[in-house]
Amino acid sequence: MDLRDLLNEAMAGMLARPVRTALTTLGTVLGITTLVITLGVAATAGNQIVGRFDALTATTVTVEVAENAKAAVEWDAVDQVTRLRGVTSAAAVAETKKSANLSVRSNKIIDPTRVTDQTLTVVATSTGLPGAVKGSMIQGRYFDAGHLARQDKVVVVGEQAAKMLGITRLDRAPAVFIGKHAYTVIGVLGAMQREKNLGTAVMVPPTIGKRFGIKDVTRVLINTSLGAADLIARQAPTALSPGNEAELQVIAPPSPTRARDAVQNDVNALFLILGLVSLVVGAVGIANVTLVTVMERVAEIGLRRSLGAARRHIAAQFLLESTLTGLTGGVIGASLGILAIVAVSAAKQWTPVLDLRLALIAPLAGALVGLLAGLYPALRAARMEPVDALR
Repeated sequence: MDLRDLLNEAMAGMLARPVRTALTTLGTVLGITTLVITLGVAATAGNQIVGRFDALTATTVTVEVAENAKAAVEWDAVDQVTRLRGVTSAAAVAETKKSANLSVRSNKIIDPTRVTDQTLTVVATSTGLPGAVKGSMIQGRYFDAGHLARQDKVVVVGEQAAKMLGITRLDRAPAVFIGKHAYTVIGVLGAMQREKNLGTAVMVPPTIGKRFGIKDVTRVLINTSLGAADLIARQAPTALSPGNEAELQVIAPPSPTRARDAVQNDVNALFLILGLVSLVVGAVGIANVTLVTVMERVAEIGLRRSLGAARRHIAAQFLLESTLTGLTGGVIGASLGILAIVAVSAAKQWTPVLDLRLALIAPLAGALVGLLAGLYPALRAARMEPVDALR
């Protein structure tokens, strides 16, 4: 038998019972579909994490000054950082343990029957804090270089701190008392995406912070363009304090690629098991149906053997039938899996990631499953003696 005759016989055997063949193929279809969806959705989800990786986290760098470092970062060093290519905004922040629990009130009158004092955090910041924390001025303005040069007694309060102090409007120049001294509130800062704890803080210029022992910069907040965080994390210590880089600790965002790989591995680990189980079920189904087909076609096998067909011809015929069944399931499963990936991506408004190699490997995997499943039935058919088969 040449290959064409063998192929025709295998196709005839498959099409003789189309319903049974379709049901047998279904197991392989489910297995291949699950595998394709697993790999495709995992790759798409991983790519989506990179594409929509939290821009806030991916573009924020924080430089912290060690406690034992004395004046390692000057206030004007922030200007050196903003000159770095890729930096969009930066600000210096200074606070101490003592300044984290200062008594602040908005009324000069001390009433022993009422709780008028609020324990708030007082921090000294540079003028670029609103941009560094990605916040906005709800009312008023933030202090600028002019306030620092004149050493004006002004403060900016966080949104929650303003509510706690009862400050609702700034047109009458309200003041807050920190200790015995009054400071004019010129702005209310809110909607902060970074350093949200500053919502309950009082922010003062560095010239005022010295009165509360807030002198040295404790951390620098830096925002970068997307993709520039790693570079800025390496350059910022040198720009802030040349020669004292060892005293600065840089907190850079994690790599989005690692997050993508982690998610993809987790998804693969779960769904690959399901896909392999489905493939095993499909292989068992093919083996069972092929064996039943062999038993039903005993007379045909005996007739072929008596007319001169060798054992290898019989084995090749049934092996090819099971292989074609698996190949058909692989092609259908791969097609359904790709359609499912595109559908899921369209529903989630994602960009589908399809590997062309997957579309080629999936049908071959189905054919391999069919080949392995048909080994025993084909060997059993080949071992039949013509006389016994005809009898």
